Amino acid sequence: MSRLHRALCSLRHTARRGQALVETAVILPVLLTIVLGTMEFGFVFDHNLGLEYATREGARVGSALSNGGGTYGCGAGQSPNAATVDEAIIAAVERVLASYGSKIALNRIGEIQIYEVTTSPTGKANRYVYAAGGGDVVDGKALDFKASSPQTYPVCGRREGSNQSIGVSLTYTYDLQTPLRVLFGWATIPMADRTVMAINPTNQ
Repeated sequence: MSRLHRALCSLRHTARRGQALVETAVILPVLLTIVLGTMEFGFVFDHNLGLEYATREGARVGSALSNGGGTYGCGAGQSPNAATVDEAIIAAVERVLASYGSKIALNRIGEIQIYEVTTSPTGKANRYVYAAGGGDVVDGKALDFKASSPQTYPVCGRREGSNQSIGVSLTYTYDLQTPLRVLFGWATIPMADRTVMAINPTNQ
């Protein structure tokens, strides 16, 4: 084999190596983005499921305890436990958010709303914001959410058979878990969920 032929073979081999490096440099970021995006989507989906379960559990409790479990009415001696209904709803939401295996950070919850849903919406809502251990005590434990005034949705006004439903919603700020936050220059995703259920007290 001549010296020239050997030199040409060496150049072709070097060129192929260079081409492989260029192709790898082009493809690797794309593959990495796809893998990280898939992982991030899984994390987002997991968080969203937790939020859905929390609002559903809160609405379920509110639907069953709409009048506090007592006699209907807002007068003396009626609906004796009405003052604790909202706290029971918040406690139900918090139990889900803080349950074992949950990745949701309570301090990333922007607001929890308990609101009125009727055929003619009035916009009445009771709002709760994060305050570590600063809420009312339920079952011997201080809630991590406290009422944010004004409270416009009176508990004793919730009645079965009035075409009325109760809604529970919350907002959440999700922190990206993968290096995508660096690649795309944004680190959070706003999330929200709500559940509406017809009022159906278990006690009359």
